[in-house]
Amino acid sequence: MHAIRLHTFGPAENLTYEKTEDPEPGPGQVRIAVAAAGVHLLDAALRAGARGPAPAPTPLPTIPGREVAGTVESLGAGVEGHWLGRRVVAHLGFAPGGYAELAVTDVDRLHEIPENLDFAQAVAMIGTGRTTMGILQFAELGPGSVALIPAAAGGIGTLLVQYARHTGATVIGLAGGPEKVALVHENGADLAVDYKDGGWPDRVRAHLDGKPVTVVFDGVGGDVARAAVGLLGPGGKHLVFGWSGEGIQNGGPLLVEGVSEQVLGPVMLRAAGGPDPVRTLELRALAEAAAGRLTPAVTRFPLAAAAGAHRALETRATLGKVVLEP
Repeated sequence: MHAIRLHTFGPAENLTYEKTEDPEPGPGQVRIAVAAAGVHLLDAALRAGARGPAPAPTPLPTIPGREVAGTVESLGAGVEGHWLGRRVVAHLGFAPGGYAELAVTDVDRLHEIPENLDFAQAVAMIGTGRTTMGILQFAELGPGSVALIPAAAGGIGTLLVQYARHTGATVIGLAGGPEKVALVHENGADLAVDYKDGGWPDRVRAHLDGKPVTVVFDGVGGDVARAAVGLLGPGGKHLVFGWSGEGIQNGGPLLVEGVSEQVLGPVMLRAAGGPDPVRTLELRALAEAAAGRLTPAVTRFPLAAAAGAHRALETRATLGKVVLEP
C-alpha cells in the first residue's frame, strides 16, 4: 500500500508519500480500505514533536492520522462476517495509521456510515462532530439565545453555526477574509463578519440593537476572544475549547464580571455519560448528520499531498474539516 510516513519530527515537509507493507488485522480487528482520512491540528502538533495527550511519545517512523472512513475489506479472528464490505468510519484513538490506503482498527471502534453521508463527511463527524456535540452539552441554546462563534468557517465552527440556527438562536459568525465570511453567511449565520476588520464588534452591536450575546464558543483565544467576551451580557457563557490564535490572555482565562467561563476538556466526556462517553458523542454526531441537521464542510487533498494539507491547516487556508483521499 501507499501511505504517508514521518521519519523525523519537524515541519510539514517531513511527511513523505511512500510504499510500505500492508497492515494485517489481529484478533478482534478489521482492515479498512481507506477512502478518507481526517487531518487534525493535533496531527500537526504531533508531527512537529509535541507529545499532546498521548500516553507515550510517538515512536518513529510512523504513519500519522487517527480518523478514517472506508470499506471493510479484511477481518481478523473473532470478527463477525457481516462487517465485510460495510461502509464504516472509526476514530483510531491514540493509535496512528490513518494517512494510508489501508488501516487497521478494533471492530468495537467502527460505526456504519449513514447512507446520506459520503466518506469525507463521515470522517468529519467522527472527530470534529463528536467534539462539537461535547461542546454543545454546555450551551443551552434556544430561540432567546445569541451565539457568537469565532472561526465560524472551520470544522467545528461550521457545525456550531448550523446547530445554533436549528435551535432558533440568533447566530453571529466570525471568519477571516471575504471567502470565509461568505461561507459563514451561506451556512445560515444571521450576521457574518470579518474579524480582521478591527471594527467588527461595533457591527455586531449594531446588528443586535442592544440585545446582548448570551454565549461565545471560543476555540481561538487572543484578541478575538477578548473582544467577543466584551459583547456578552450578564449571565453570559464563555465556552473555551481551544486557542488556535495567540492564546487566551497569555495562556490564562478571561475573567469578566458577570460572565461564566468554562474551559472544556475531559468534562465533555463526563457530561456525555454512559459506559463509553466517547462513543456516545460519536453516535450523536452521526445521528445529527444522518438527520440532515448538520452538514460538515470539507476541504479535500489527495493523500500524497498530506504535507500541503498540513501547511494549509496551520496557516488557516482551509474551510471546514481537512480530509485526505487516497
